[in-house]
Amino acid sequence: MSQVDLLVFAAHPDDAEIGIGGLLAKHHAAGFKTAICHLTEAELSSNGTVERRREEAKKAAEILGVSKLINLGFPDRGLTGSPEQILRITQVIRQYRPHVVLAPYYEDRHPDHVACSRMVKEAIFDAAIRKKQTPGNEPAHRVNQFYYYFINDITQPDLIVDVSDVYELKMAAIKAYASQFNRQEGEMDTPLNQPSYLAMIQGRDSIWGYQIGALYGEGLISPKPLKTQLLISRDQ
Repeated sequence: MSQVDLLVFAAHPDDAEIGIGGLLAKHHAAGFKTAICHLTEAELSSNGTVERRREEAKKAAEILGVSKLINLGFPDRGLTGSPEQILRITQVIRQYRPHVVLAPYYEDRHPDHVACSRMVKEAIFDAAIRKKQTPGNEPAHRVNQFYYYFINDITQPDLIVDVSDVYELKMAAIKAYASQFNRQEGEMDTPLNQPSYLAMIQGRDSIWGYQIGALYGEGLISPKPLKTQLLISRDQ
């Protein structure tokens, strides 16, 4: 068993970097262990190959300081939420025993992102059930915090993390996926390789940063109310 502090689930390689690449880099810089679990290898992507995406994912992980890359090899556009798929995600949660889990926001233009969101929520629930058995007989694990991150569609977040100091790393990690963001001759036009896409990501993160008095921020949604003890701290 190799525990991590922060475990991010993504339907495809590049989802996590787009949504919370800065958050991953920031936690690594603070000394925390992070991991990304891709549910698929994005084999149906219009451009690139599975082999190239693997290399790009590895490069992006190195840029962000991600400790562990996992790929469950589920079929691209085949995230059915079957008991077998939920069980495998549950096993990953129990194996790595994270304090915090992140999953894609449950409203997104890509059905795989929506499916990933739903499946991770179920697996978090199952991971805490003591009598629920997983293939490796891993002990039950209760996740302390769970948040959704944004990829495409957005709304007002419940929490914004200041990622200004690591934003260059986020953009470098995204651009590591050259097969997706740099259109080459003979390749297909996609939403990702249009000049406006990266500008949209940067503009979105800039707006969130502005809302908290920073250059760049990344937004998260909490599935339950956020808790605090006092509205005023002694440091104020």
